[in-house]
Amino acid sequence: MTAAATAAKPANSAPAGKSTRSAAARAGRVLRRLAGMAATLLATSFLVFSSLFLAPGDPASFLIKGRSPSPEDLAALRSQYGFDEPFLVRYWNWLEGVLHGDFGRSYLFHQDVSSVIWSRLPSSMLLIAVSGLMIAVFGIGSGIIGALRRGSRTDRSLMLLVTVGAAAPAFVAALLLRSVFGVQLGWFPTIGNGEGLMDRLHHVILPAAALSVTFTALVTRVTRSAMLDELGRDHVEVALSRGAPRRTVIRRHVLRNALGPIVTVSALLVSGMLVSTAIVETAFGMSGVGSLLVQSVDQLDFQVVQAIVLLVVAAFVVVNALVDLIHPLIDPRTAAAGSAR
Repeated sequence: MTAAATAAKPANSAPAGKSTRSAAARAGRVLRRLAGMAATLLATSFLVFSSLFLAPGDPASFLIKGRSPSPEDLAALRSQYGFDEPFLVRYWNWLEGVLHGDFGRSYLFHQDVSSVIWSRLPSSMLLIAVSGLMIAVFGIGSGIIGALRRGSRTDRSLMLLVTVGAAAPAFVAALLLRSVFGVQLGWFPTIGNGEGLMDRLHHVILPAAALSVTFTALVTRVTRSAMLDELGRDHVEVALSRGAPRRTVIRRHVLRNALGPIVTVSALLVSGMLVSTAIVETAFGMSGVGSLLVQSVDQLDFQVVQAIVLLVVAAFVVVNALVDLIHPLIDPRTAAAGSAR
């Protein structure tokens, strides 16, 4: 009995030790990603704040609205807004406020920057959500169809559309969609945000389509490439040769293994769409964060510009980190490769 117990002990402790090392490796990976996120956001905040001194124009000149104040009044204005303080002192005060959710006060709207952005954010988030849904449905769907029908007329037609879509800027797509579906056919409104959920959805269809054209083309290419790569794997060919149902093989082995790059690219594209909304929202007269960014840059409202740029970078960094952490769950081969290294 004692000998058997002694012999069994190493066998039982080995999996426990391996599980502990695996958990520690995952925790270390998460901590490294969090530290990298914090460092990236800190460096970005410094660059964003520094852009105030690189941009043309003087915030004090904007605040006086073209008047000719006396030197004393101008000095008092600079002192009131902290323009006369050293750069590092101003940066530290701004960063401390950002960490507490205070991005300063808008020069243009005379409100807290947070309030100005939050009032515009729902419209932009709805636009991005509908665009993301279009990208997922049409981009991934077209990529799968093209891969399964490689070389066919359907595949060639899809690749032609993808090439045209990838080369079409968002403002060209916006003008074309407005002209055809808004003005000539009258199916959709061409300006404004709408009132109420259904009216907002009706207003956002054309802007979302214009925003998603280029991104859909990119996702289609990635999906088709990933699917073709998995279709050429040995285990897929063996499963098909043994008579396994094609649909089952495609679903369990091809599509599942191809999801890694598809999800990664799709998530990163959607996270970067906040900047692209500037063109689309301006073209369709929408009141969102994108149009707010354009207006703030034009009016030298630096506080709002800094907050929006920092928000965009933070969204991109967070999504990138989440994708990196989720990717091993989607594709276990990634986790196995990491453990082997």
